[in-house]
Amino acid sequence: MRGIVRTGWRLIADYALPPRCPACGIPVAEDHRFCVDCWSSLRFLGPPWCAHCHLPFGFDRGGGAVCASCAATPPRHAGVLAAVAYGDVAGALAVRLKHGGRIALAGTMARAMLRLVPGDADVLVPVPLHRGRLWRRGFNQAGLIAEAVGRLAGLPREHLALRRDRATPLLRGLGRRARARAVAGVFRIDPARRDRVRGRAVLLVDDVYTTGATTAACTRALRAAGARSVTILCWARVLPDD
Repeated sequence: MRGIVRTGWRLIADYALPPRCPACGIPVAEDHRFCVDCWSSLRFLGPPWCAHCHLPFGFDRGGGAVCASCAATPPRHAGVLAAVAYGDVAGALAVRLKHGGRIALAGTMARAMLRLVPGDADVLVPVPLHRGRLWRRGFNQAGLIAEAVGRLAGLPREHLALRRDRATPLLRGLGRRARARAVAGVFRIDPARRDRVRGRAVLLVDDVYTTGATTAACTRALRAAGARSVTILCWARVLPDD
């Protein structure tokens, strides 16, 4: 009887407040589903890509091929796994989550990211916010995404293992070198939680991967604490031609 009542209320709610496309807002069949136009505009990322950083290639270059950047300076991380390329729709979701407080969008992103979660991952660690920005915003968007991915994948989350001890300026609009300087020495591992990452394959979760300066600084801190590997998992990646 309770199940029948719940189903009835759900039908009423869906009629009054139908699920809507996360990007444009038109009604759709289910929550977290995109309309045809918005879905078609998303570029989902996958092979062929760089064997190190997973930068997509325009054609298959063969197993073990790396991009020019990784050939010159191999990264310390084990790859960047991004669900989609950054674009109008992907960017709109990131902005609405981060600055619009649409926290349910973290679940939408997590569903698209789930297919990329490596089978050997041990723990998810979100890129942290400084406590001042966290207090003003009220949430950490990377933490919300990590929590949603962790629930779907059945993986533990360590929200407090990685700390951001110094506030940094907004990185939007800064070049690669300026971003790297801004985040140098900003992140560290909480000594009380060092054992949570030591010897483990860490998935470092963020919303958007731009130049990699922030995740590189986080990776250095995690590897210095003894993490076996660090792989970046994110919703969207800004590609060089963007």
